[in-house]
Amino acid sequence: MPDTPPDRTAVDLSADSPPTKTRFVVLSVLCLLSGVLYLDRICISQALPSIKADLKLSNTETSYVLMAFTLAYGLFEVPTGRWGDLIGGRRVLTRISLWWSAFTALTGACIGLWSILIVRFLFGAGEAGAFPNVARVLSRWFPDAERGRAQGVLLAASQAGGAIAPYLAALLIRDIGWRWTFVAFGGVGAVWAAGFWSWFRDDPAAHPAVNSAEARLIGRRVTSGNVHTAIPWAAVVRNPSVWFLSLIMALGSFNSYLYFSWFPTYLIEGRGVDKTTAGMMASLVLVFSAIGTFLGGILLDLIVAGNSATRRRVLGGSIFFLAALFLACALSTQDPWLAAFLTAMSCFMTQATQPLWWSCTIGISGKHVGALFGLMNSVGVFGALSSQYLVGAVADWLGKQGYSGRTQWDPIFYVNVGVLVVAGLMWSSFRFVPVEPLEEPVANEG
Repeated sequence: MPDTPPDRTAVDLSADSPPTKTRFVVLSVLCLLSGVLYLDRICISQALPSIKADLKLSNTETSYVLMAFTLAYGLFEVPTGRWGDLIGGRRVLTRISLWWSAFTALTGACIGLWSILIVRFLFGAGEAGAFPNVARVLSRWFPDAERGRAQGVLLAASQAGGAIAPYLAALLIRDIGWRWTFVAFGGVGAVWAAGFWSWFRDDPAAHPAVNSAEARLIGRRVTSGNVHTAIPWAAVVRNPSVWFLSLIMALGSFNSYLYFSWFPTYLIEGRGVDKTTAGMMASLVLVFSAIGTFLGGILLDLIVAGNSATRRRVLGGSIFFLAALFLACALSTQDPWLAAFLTAMSCFMTQATQPLWWSCTIGISGKHVGALFGLMNSVGVFGALSSQYLVGAVADWLGKQGYSGRTQWDPIFYVNVGVLVVAGLMWSSFRFVPVEPLEEPVANEG
């Protein structure tokens, strides 16, 4: 049903009432969604050795399982983002959560390669559009001055869910098996969907807990006039910021999906650690990723003030160069825990750029944020698919050549060092160019 403005007399005690804080409750609700999203997405990384053994899959076939989710996620992200532009984030996010929860649970019912390929593809199709619609909600519920920190907190929550997933999954798999572990994780999203549908409103002014002062502070109101206008695709294709942000996302996804998908397997088969310890190490990496996204949002608000193009370039470029350095140091050490710590520092750096990427993407997209965020985010699928496939394929090929342990599994991480350097060069050359003229003037972005 459409959002309708509430009776303000129940909220505003006087004309001088301070702004309510409902937008921060919205942020908390979105943080829960983001955490559950990554919990469901990343739990498969810890289950891979058990799934491979139970379903008799090679490393290359396991790559196909991982890629099925990623491919569907990329294919459906733009239409689902646009769907949110048209009918609102409340309806779309509720349906997304219910869909992906169902197929997370159904992963536990798979009996062979084809069944798990189909289920993971449908899981990816259901989860697609979650972040574009979350970005749309943030763009309408937070004023510009607060958005960087809000994005940092949100992305930290997603990484926290991912950080919990490997170790929690390792414990559950040990106690109840990998199949029932997916069923347990699938139930969490369904509970979130029910609460979100009953409480959330797309338009802040229509929420009964938002007073007039907070509505004015937010300064936006959702209307049909600015949601249903055509996307200027010709301007999108010509826009240099769209290309740069899309390519940066592809490079960043190549890096991140190594850890979302294969890192526990690398630790077990490449560095010889046991499964529970591998879960702890993988969680350590993702905990540092979560801290990086949180602090990245704070840095964004403090350093990139006044829409400074130069500060964006310096911040993004220098962070990725440091990430490449930390990963190179990790590959030079034999100690598994030291390597995990240095890898965690690399991920800390890369994820610190996520609020910056979100801020730039929302800023250049204007009123088409659902569709265009989805477009640029979906290009990351090419990077994610590349790393998911190459890790398994290269490991199998090197294994056939007689290599084992680190000599079988390290090469793809050396490739990743180069990927991080290229991402740093891309950020160092970035220019902020809106797709359409902004309604309000901003500083010269030259």
